[in-house]
Amino acid sequence: MENGTSVRKLEIRPKSGWIAVDWSELWDGRELYYFLVLRDVKVRYKQTVLGIAWAGLQPLIAMLIFTVIFGRFAKLPSDGAPYSVFVLAGLIPWTFFSSIVTQASQSLVNQQALLTKIYLPRLFIPASTAGIGLIDLLISFAILLVVMLWYGMLPTLSVLLLPLLTVVALLGALGVGIWLAAVTLNYRDLRIVVPFLMQCWLYISPVVYPVGLVPDKWRWLLALNPMTGVIGGYRSAILGSPWNLEDIFISTGSALIAFFLGIRYFPQDRTTLCGLRLTP
Repeated sequence: MENGTSVRKLEIRPKSGWIAVDWSELWDGRELYYFLVLRDVKVRYKQTVLGIAWAGLQPLIAMLIFTVIFGRFAKLPSDGAPYSVFVLAGLIPWTFFSSIVTQASQSLVNQQALLTKIYLPRLFIPASTAGIGLIDLLISFAILLVVMLWYGMLPTLSVLLLPLLTVVALLGALGVGIWLAAVTLNYRDLRIVVPFLMQCWLYISPVVYPVGLVPDKWRWLLALNPMTGVIGGYRSAILGSPWNLEDIFISTGSALIAFFLGIRYFPQDRTTLCGLRLTP
């Protein structure tokens, strides 16, 4: 008691348990998370000539390059659909996944000034990259619809299942991105390695080729990639091709494991983060 005013002492401690995440704290701070997402969106497209149109140009340009190289020259099969539509249907979820992993992996390093000045749930920093990814995904899907109309095609009613597949891709991307974000604080070389890693990951995902090209005995190994089932599911939902539920179930399991391992590894101490002193 000082001058008739009681003094309360607040002691902040990290939570214990296998996953030391304070879920109630994350829920209470949801408004802050919204503003972090909004800030990231504004910063990304600030002072750019084409602005948010870059979100649609990236998969469109990649589609044109892949169509020429793999569709015209290599003549890869496309499950009966025009190769441009086939590859764009795979690029949309892949670009969503890749952009979240890449941005989340560098988020803590890029936001050190924010982390050392105020306290906020640390998971909000890498997780806020999901907002940009979702906006880019919607724009890319609009581009896909235009390309399909050009070929006289319409998506099937199965597109209503795309939100579920998007959630699977989001969980996998956040899991990998959150883990890389924590590791990058100690090993800054990963800032250079991650873009190369994502380029390699692109070609072990069925983006430019159908899953049917992979021998059956190795199919399960490819399905361990979270994006294998998601990309195949996107094509089935959009183009009406047969569903490969086994790949989707295996990839969903991989995405869930990646997500829980990511937040399990992510340091939840409120005062330090991988050696970086933070303000409590």
